[in-house]
Amino acid sequence: MVGSQLMNGEPQLKLGKDVPVTWWSSNETLTMTPEPPTVLILLIGLFLFGLGDAVIISAKWGVAPWTVLADGIAQRLDLTIGVATFLVSIAVLFLWIPLRERPGIGTLLNIIIIAGTIDLALPYLGESQNPTNSIFRVLSGTALIGVGSALYLTCNLGPGPRDGWMTGMHRATGYPIGIVRGTIEVSVLLAGWLLGGDLWYGTMIFAVFIGPAVAIFLRITSKIASYQGPEMNTG
Repeated sequence: MVGSQLMNGEPQLKLGKDVPVTWWSSNETLTMTPEPPTVLILLIGLFLFGLGDAVIISAKWGVAPWTVLADGIAQRLDLTIGVATFLVSIAVLFLWIPLRERPGIGTLLNIIIIAGTIDLALPYLGESQNPTNSIFRVLSGTALIGVGSALYLTCNLGPGPRDGWMTGMHRATGYPIGIVRGTIEVSVLLAGWLLGGDLWYGTMIFAVFIGPAVAIFLRITSKIASYQGPEMNTG
């Protein structure tokens, strides 16, 4: 549950460092009855996230770290990459239990919408035929994931399974979030690679640009849709 305060006649939530409060942000993370505009923005954000993931996959030049794991599992079990992504998300959600994390509606929709969008979009995207097109697809997909992340994070309806696990591990171990995130992502990347997942240049491009992409689109969201205009929460 997040705190709120009144500023300039508008309720101000505290979503965390660098996540702006928008007119669609939910007052309660674990609410079961979010406002329709919040749900709509959430669905759009998750769809764009899944579409971006699919665009990167279609580049055939390496995928995001967690998708490397899903790709490896898909190849080993003869599954679609969307189904493998869904199963990985469910498995990670079970890891929340000992950490006493609680999923929100956004967490559950994250699992369903992203995995479903990947499988729905891939047949229409084809495959890259040359390195130039692959680079374009990786960068475009990363930008789409940046936009999608900015939208779903500002909805405040619960983190994705992976982010929830990382923050839970951070609280449980006391290690800095950067170390926890890095350790987990390197581990799943290596596991995916050993299973035959698509680890290549696109994976490195994604790793370098996804942080700035999310930050840029959060800043844009702050400027055009937040109560406090260009100002963002820092606590």
